[in-house]
Order: sequence, then C-alpha cells, then structure tokens
Amino acid sequence: MIEFYKTIDNVTQRVETLEPGCWINVVSPSEEEKDFLINDLGVLREFVQESLDEEESSHIDYDDDYNQTLVIVDYPSAEEVKEVKYGKMTLQYTTLPLGIIMIKGYIITISLYPNLNIEDMANGKVRGVHTEMKTRFLLLLLLRIAQRFLIYLRQIDRLSSLTEYELHKSMQNKELIQMLGLEKSLVYFSTSLKSDEITLNKIMRGKLIRLYEEDQDLLEDVLIEINQAIEMCNIYSNILSGTMDAFASVISNNLNIVMKVLTVITIVMAIPNIIFSFYGMNVDGLPLHEWWFPTLLAIVACLIATFIFKKKDMFH
Repeated sequence: MIEFYKTIDNVTQRVETLEPGCWINVVSPSEEEKDFLINDLGVLREFVQESLDEEESSHIDYDDDYNQTLVIVDYPSAEEVKEVKYGKMTLQYTTLPLGIIMIKGYIITISLYPNLNIEDMANGKVRGVHTEMKTRFLLLLLLRIAQRFLIYLRQIDRLSSLTEYELHKSMQNKELIQMLGLEKSLVYFSTSLKSDEITLNKIMRGKLIRLYEEDQDLLEDVLIEINQAIEMCNIYSNILSGTMDAFASVISNNLNIVMKVLTVITIVMAIPNIIFSFYGMNVDGLPLHEWWFPTLLAIVACLIATFIFKKKDMFH
C-alpha cells in the first residue's frame, strides 16, 4: 500500500498523486509498488530491502552517489494474543523496524506492518508536521516513537502489577507465563532503545543529516525521551526480574511444605501397618493375641506420633 500526504495550510492531508514536497507512506508493498519506488522514484534497492527486513536493527546509512539517506529505527508494537491453553487474551509487546528514506524532494516511510506512529502523523495528531521539511518530519516521528515507548512501558508496569496481584491469590502457570512474556518484552524494548539512542547520537553530529538551528531543541527532546524510556525499561526489568525470582522461591517453598506434610502423613499412616504386620506374622511370643490389643496399640502410637509432629510444627 502506498499513500501520499502533503502539508497544506498547516494541515497534513492525503493527496491522490505524487507531488513535490510530499510524504510517501509505504506499508507492506507489493512487487509493483517496490518497482515504483526503485524505478520511478530512484530509491536504492538496498534501502527498500533493509526497510522491509524484520530483523534489521536501528542504524543510519548514507549514499553519496545518489544523495539518499536511510534511517532505520525500531518502534514498539503491541497486539492481543489469545492463549491457546487458557483461552485468555493477553497483550504481547515487541519491536519492529521502520525505514525512513530522505531523497531529493520527498521523504518516504517504509514498514512491514501498519503502526500507530505513522497513523498519528497522517491523522494530524502530531503538531508541527510539515512534509516539505524532511529533517523536522524525521525528528517529530522519532519523538512520537519515543513517546510510544513510554506509553507501552507504563502499560507493562500496570500489567505486571495486576499479574502479581493474581499470583498472590493463586499460583498458576498462566500468571507466570504472562510475567515471563512481559520480561521478554522489556528485553526487546531495552535492546531497541539502545540501538535507537546510538542512531540519534549519529544524527546529532549533523554529518549525515543536515540539522537546522530550530531542530536542535527538538532533537534534544527526542534524546531526553529515549533516555527516560531506557531508564524506565531498566527499572521495570529489574523489578520484574526480582518479582519472578521471589515467586519462584515462594513456589519452591510451597512445594517443600506440601512434601513435608505428605511425608508426615505417610509416617503416621505407616505405624498401624508396622504393628499389624508384626501380629500378622506366623510367630510366637507376641503379647495379647486378641484383635483389640494391636488395634489399640496402633491408635495410641498414631496419636503419640501426631502429637510429636504437631509439637514440632510439621503440619504447616
């Protein structure tokens, strides 16, 4: 899918045809659309391929011969996933690459999937967007991505607190799996945020992308948001890791308590079996061969053993 947008009277509007100074948004392009980018617009094939590579990490690249700049950034993504075993909808967080290509007269965004950051830019939810100002457009998009990271990090924190509350009530695998998924999401976020920070630092040097004086403050805002997201990610990751370790210890301790109680019950129940086994053997010399004596002896022995174990607090 290819869409064209242009800022008209300070409002970003969708246009039907390609116009100078417009923004070209490309999502999951077909082969014909790729050919349009490469043959008609002159975008380097490698830049298109890198933008559509799901495993591509954040970086910046520049081609002197064609005067084109490629910026790959990782943006956060959240989707609802239904657990097959438990039938419960859970949020799954990950990061995906977004390619921003700056060529003469146009700025192009290429992504494999639709994302909220691009939609916000297209729907006018981001103030100050001017499609003809490519550097400003790039920085505003990066700022939106950084803010999205912060939003999702707060969601992860709330989800982890809710899951922790559920774990307090019942130690079940589905809560632990949810916690593990959140911990994995934080690892993805941390890795992507650090890569984005390196890319921003390269942009800040002004060698690959021309920076204007009015864009310096905006770039600093983006760096502040990214650094804040990195710090929050590290804090939440440490808290979640500590919580997982604590609950692992609690579960292990609960298992030990259950095994201890079962062992004590087994010992108490084994006492009558031992006594009846003695009286059931074909031997002489055992006192009082009447049925009531081994029964009474077994009951008394069980009561004594139960009292001793109870006194030593072995049933808790």
